[in-house]
Amino acid sequence: MQYFSTNHQSPEVDFKQATINGQAPDKGLYFPERIPAIPKELIENITQYSNEEIAYQVLQPYVGSSIPEDILRNIIAETINFDIPLVKITDTIFSLELYHGPTLAFKDVGARFMSRCLGYFVKEQHKKVTVLVATSGDTGGAVANGFYGVEGIEVVILYPSGKVSSVQEKQLTTLGKNIHALEVAGTFDDCQLMVKQAFTDEALNERLFLTSANSINVARWLPQQLYYFFAYKQWMDKNNPPVISVPSGNFGNICAGILAHIGGLPVQHFIAACNANDVVPSFMQTERYEPKQSVATISNAMDVGNPSNFIRILEIFHHKFKDLQNVLSSCSISDDETRTTLKSVYHTKQYLLDPHGAVGFFALQNYIQQHPDQKGIVLETAHPVKFYDVVEPVIGEAVPIPATIREQMQLEKKSIQINADGDLLKAFLLELAVNQ
Repeated sequence: MQYFSTNHQSPEVDFKQATINGQAPDKGLYFPERIPAIPKELIENITQYSNEEIAYQVLQPYVGSSIPEDILRNIIAETINFDIPLVKITDTIFSLELYHGPTLAFKDVGARFMSRCLGYFVKEQHKKVTVLVATSGDTGGAVANGFYGVEGIEVVILYPSGKVSSVQEKQLTTLGKNIHALEVAGTFDDCQLMVKQAFTDEALNERLFLTSANSINVARWLPQQLYYFFAYKQWMDKNNPPVISVPSGNFGNICAGILAHIGGLPVQHFIAACNANDVVPSFMQTERYEPKQSVATISNAMDVGNPSNFIRILEIFHHKFKDLQNVLSSCSISDDETRTTLKSVYHTKQYLLDPHGAVGFFALQNYIQQHPDQKGIVLETAHPVKFYDVVEPVIGEAVPIPATIREQMQLEKKSIQINADGDLLKAFLLELAVNQ
């Protein structure tokens, strides 16, 4: 499998090189030359397959010859060695719980897969790789956990000061060792811009071997297809595929789901459930893509004003708006609607959503009211405890804290505060290289 840049100004590369590069030299995102068709036999008999076998059949065509079969199977087994259950909330809405991994967030799947792929690839390199990533919340913790202690890799995580939850901050700032956290006085979009500037700085890249662990990296993005297949495996009514509502910020998650669907996974429709950051909902109404400064909300991991992965969604549909419209709709949900949903679902259905899941639930509930013959799945992307400071005042109760989180909250925060300035990031990276 070869990958081309969405800007079409860089040479095609294989999975290995796309993973190591992170972003294409022309600043575009890597995209597969074709979308592999999932074997019909796998779809028709999906309950007869183990999750590991499903994952191997889905991902192997994308990986190609870059990783031997036995190594890839081991990587997959380590990536998905936790439960991903489909839980009934109402007669028409089910929750796919993606928070049973080590950092209690959906990004554990992509981060674990990528860290193991990159760890395999860098064994052949003669200098350390620096993984550079911006986070609006959960990416930081998942990447930190996935890469912690991986030989030959240093990780630098940028996050917006005061705009991630206290649990998220502890997860990305308390590990130390090869994990370095930069607390940026700005927004997620500022962090993302600083990262992009670093990747396009020729002098910096001559000194450092930089790659990204955001969902712009194919090794982070592609494995997110897997839990959509695991959801369908658990879906009872195979003759009536689900509508899937995905809380959406940088759009890597829903893009992976759509990719799985185009490859052959049965899905009725996708809903990109957004908060007040409504760039894509506006685009779906006007066909005009107009990035904005991000707005802070209680569903902070979705506070993105210029979602990087939306270009990949357009690429899937060859930039044909009508084709996109047939598969995807998008809406913007307010903080008040989020709180109301969180409280209502908890007290009437005894199911506790996190703020992002509440955005997805509200959007799906509205869709089903307009399409009463449909049933659907909301992706519950993180454990509610990660946002206890938002959730507890809404439900009027304490959120039970898992033992791992309780221990982590007692650890000392280790971060370096910097202004939103690309030159400051460059100076930090160069100093890190000198001290390696």
